[in-house]
Amino acid sequence: MNYIEEIKRLRKEKNAVILAHYYQTSDIQDIADYVGDSLALAQWATKTDADIIVLCGVHFMGETAKILSPQKKVLIPDAAAGCSLADSCPADKFAEFTAQYPDYKVISYVNTTAAVKALTDVVVTSTNARRIVDSFPKDAKLIFGPDRNLGNYINSVTGRSMLLWDGACHVHEQFSLEKILKLKEIYPEAELLAHPECKQPILTVANVVGSTSALLKHTVDSPKKEFIVATESGIIHEMRKQSPDKIFIPAPPNDSTCACNECSFMRLNTLEKLYLCLRDEQPEIFVEETLRQRAVVPILKMLLFEETRG
Repeated sequence: MNYIEEIKRLRKEKNAVILAHYYQTSDIQDIADYVGDSLALAQWATKTDADIIVLCGVHFMGETAKILSPQKKVLIPDAAAGCSLADSCPADKFAEFTAQYPDYKVISYVNTTAAVKALTDVVVTSTNARRIVDSFPKDAKLIFGPDRNLGNYINSVTGRSMLLWDGACHVHEQFSLEKILKLKEIYPEAELLAHPECKQPILTVANVVGSTSALLKHTVDSPKKEFIVATESGIIHEMRKQSPDKIFIPAPPNDSTCACNECSFMRLNTLEKLYLCLRDEQPEIFVEETLRQRAVVPILKMLLFEETRG
């Protein structure tokens, strides 16, 4: 079966739109209507006039799309595509934590479940986290969850002392500083690009720290020709498409058997599963309406922040 042709046929027949994250495999990125980071996916979910949204990413991204577009059918190719960072922050435990600090505002990363978003004052992505944190008064009491590495990074660049939930992404936790430094010896002219979910030692030696979309933009704008990329290696596909004359080297994890770092959850989605998802209109994402109404408020605050900033 020609999955690409069948996906295109079903997409047209069913008035469906395919949204894909940069961490998806290259074939899914190439067939998607829109490819972007978490912020872009959330923004597109509010604007599309499609009847069906197929979110090629992980479960919380599908949840976010459903929260923002409850009238649409939202599908995800593999229901098992979860997120280690979201899993590191169970809603009941996070509620217990935030209840200890009733006078604190709660800032939650988009990489969380709908139940955690419902406990939150404002949602952020890695693209806008620093700007949104800076929009609070300097003496504001803030809780940031769930990514401790991103939270530590924002504290370091803003001078804040936000209370941090102790969660992390399994992909960004695994980069090997020793192997990266060896790569720097092999490619002395290469810039090291790092996502702020990486551990502090990686961020300290990085030339550029930024969100997925920010790192992509930098590779386009930079006169440099070589880049070591310390984030999920799926982004390198788009980097190579936009800058075919440049060299991109995936930063290696601690696992000595692997030369790049992939999210096992993101890679559960395949062209075959995307086809079956469109054919059967399953698996479908559902969010209970009372929970959705609470969870949508902090997401809309983030999107409004982006609109007014722009």
